[in-house]
Amino acid sequence: MRADRLVAALLFLQTTRRRVTAAELATELGVSERTARRDLEALASAGIPVYSQAGQGGGWSLVGGARTDLTGLTAPEIRELFLLTGPDAEASPHTRTALRKLVRALPAPLREGAEAAARAGITDGADWTGAEPEEAQLAALQRAVVDARELRIGYARPGRAPRERTVQPLGIAVKSGVRYLLADTADGLRTYRVARVTSVTETGAPAVRPEGFDLATAWRTLAARMEDRLVAATVRGRAAPGTESVLEGLLGGRIRYGERAPDGWTPFEADGPSPEVIAARLAGLGARLELLDPPEARTALARIGAALTELYGATPAAPPRAPARGATRPG
Repeated sequence: MRADRLVAALLFLQTTRRRVTAAELATELGVSERTARRDLEALASAGIPVYSQAGQGGGWSLVGGARTDLTGLTAPEIRELFLLTGPDAEASPHTRTALRKLVRALPAPLREGAEAAARAGITDGADWTGAEPEEAQLAALQRAVVDARELRIGYARPGRAPRERTVQPLGIAVKSGVRYLLADTADGLRTYRVARVTSVTETGAPAVRPEGFDLATAWRTLAARMEDRLVAATVRGRAAPGTESVLEGLLGGRIRYGERAPDGWTPFEADGPSPEVIAARLAGLGARLELLDPPEARTALARIGAALTELYGATPAAPPRAPARGATRPG
């Protein structure tokens, strides 16, 4: 693409720090000398301080050794960057300022594409499920990671009161749109869902980073362990017609279907942490689903059904009827 060539030409002028002939640029870019000259003229007309000097020893150069803040970004890379970051109503003032500076630093042929990409998406931090927003503690966690500061964090698992723990913050990972703090603890490396962090306090001590620590490698190891726990058990069952989309919503990609039977029911296998957990997740489907094995899954469903029957099976007493209008109450 021509936009990529313009960036490459600009960086070539910057790094050589001398006059460059159209022939030299053509060799560098792998294009004809005529095309290279047109690209140089396009940079000059776009407002880049590029000028030419004719005659022996002449060529093209940046005025006064001017430099650009670009670091080899191509047009697709620039578009991707702006698609990821803007405009974001939740972005910090620093992020918005940095994006504005980057737009101003771009050559005109790339600026329009960057601005169009920035208008192509938006991030809404509000959670329709009513969960606490991650942004409440995210900035403090990110700052501690960058500054290498030990933290005392409050952390609340579902259904439990928050507990405090001391951690050495090492990085922030994002998986399927969910942010996790990766930290070293007295019990080894751990991950903490950012949305469940209730408080962040610096202890005043520097964070201790394990020797040879690599964030990507550590995250892959921890993620693999978590995924192993999520698929530690498998159940087999069959589902009534029309329940496939509900099953996929409950279990995601951890369900596999077999051939539909003549009666319309579809056999399936599903993975999860345990038969009991899978059964609890599927209990809401009632008689539209039958688990076949292992026995623990059937027992878990029976237990859930018995508990619901005990709670809701008895017919509640009818509320007392109000006396008819005009009726006389007994004395």
